[in-house]
Amino acid sequence: MSSTSTTLVDRLLAGLPAGAVHTDPDVTASYARDTASFCAAGVPAAVVLPRTVEQVQHVMRTATELRVPVVPQGARTGLSGGANAVDGCLVLSLVKMDRILEISPVDRIAVVEPGVVNAALNRAAGELGLAYPPDPSSWETCTIGGNIGTAAGGLCCVKYGVTAEYVIGLDVVLADGRLLRTGRRTAKGVAGYDLTRLFVGSEGSLGVVVRAVLALVPKPPERLVLAAEFPSAAAACDAVCRIMAAGHTPSLLELMDRTTVRAVNSLARMGLPDTTEALLLTAFDTADPAADLAAVGALCTAAGATEVVPAADRAEPELLLQARRLALNALEAVKGSTMIDDVCVPRTRLGDMLTGVERIAEKHGLTIGVCAHAGDGNTHPTVCFDAADPEETRRARASFDEIMALGLALGGTITGEHGVGVLKKEWLARELGPVGMEAQRAVKHAFDPLGILNPGKLF
Repeated sequence: MSSTSTTLVDRLLAGLPAGAVHTDPDVTASYARDTASFCAAGVPAAVVLPRTVEQVQHVMRTATELRVPVVPQGARTGLSGGANAVDGCLVLSLVKMDRILEISPVDRIAVVEPGVVNAALNRAAGELGLAYPPDPSSWETCTIGGNIGTAAGGLCCVKYGVTAEYVIGLDVVLADGRLLRTGRRTAKGVAGYDLTRLFVGSEGSLGVVVRAVLALVPKPPERLVLAAEFPSAAAACDAVCRIMAAGHTPSLLELMDRTTVRAVNSLARMGLPDTTEALLLTAFDTADPAADLAAVGALCTAAGATEVVPAADRAEPELLLQARRLALNALEAVKGSTMIDDVCVPRTRLGDMLTGVERIAEKHGLTIGVCAHAGDGNTHPTVCFDAADPEETRRARASFDEIMALGLALGGTITGEHGVGVLKKEWLARELGPVGMEAQRAVKHAFDPLGILNPGKLF
């Protein structure tokens, strides 16, 4: 260990228990990156796992004093390299701060630490007749802090909205160790600038979230699911437009293309229809879900569905949703590596997006599967490639960039819920433009003038 590293560790240990600081190379390497492929990661000087707000403050004061970069992390389920280490950094893992501090059925809020797992919060809220709706595909392992950092979405966002709509207050440790409180715990509040929303989606670049006040909703009724098979992805997208134009509010509206369906079947033997070109899953948790599903089924048939199948029993919806949650893992198994786009387009351009992706896959001779939160227009084109093959890797990168460009050309955005991280930072400037980037950098400088918080991400 160098003298600089020794000084850093000694200073950290002055305010942390010995078990909270790790410098063993095997341990630090295991914290070096998130789930994203194709993103560079550096070698951390140390990994710190605090359990209290005061310990986080000590870490940040030490980092500021010694000018050491800090990379905040949750469960590292991110898909854009936003939690990847940089050389010589402190990895600040918040997973040990995992307490649910309060759930109030009257105020309909939960107060939690950042390491609370999404599914654990939902189960705890469910015991009191409440729910926390944002449900990323990794909800059984991802943390609330990570969800806040990336402004995560999920399968149910078409009806219930995304993380930003449920975070109403935050405690944030700033770069210099000061504690900032934003937002409220009341049903309404408009005092001052909305700094809470500013931190949601900031990917740990402005401060370290150490406590969150989250809005809850009454636990929805049990949902019913309908599966519709289509002869083309374009027909499935037409059905999505018909469903939304008719005024329906499904609790879930998810699409898997042929490549994704076959990958899920190969991985998990789910028995999904291999013959379909696109599979659309629709769910309702309304007072009369059967009637809503019947109406949507008719719209799917009108759009060209070859088969429309309501769930046969209460267990089948969860099986279908599990198939959808497995999509990204299944596509990764196709070739061993993936580059996952996260392009959101207007619903009216969803069909153009999927058709364009098909053309890009054919042009580059690659397998690209698409699953989508179709009700939001949020697509996840997933480029499957062999990372050991330089030429295939080059084509994968080229196709990824072409998909990003296609999304912007269709009036979309480069990320609907995964964040920018390392993977998409060159595209952020293209989407925001020079004036937008100048404003973004000014905000960053106001909160982190030394640039030590998650450097190399976003910009």
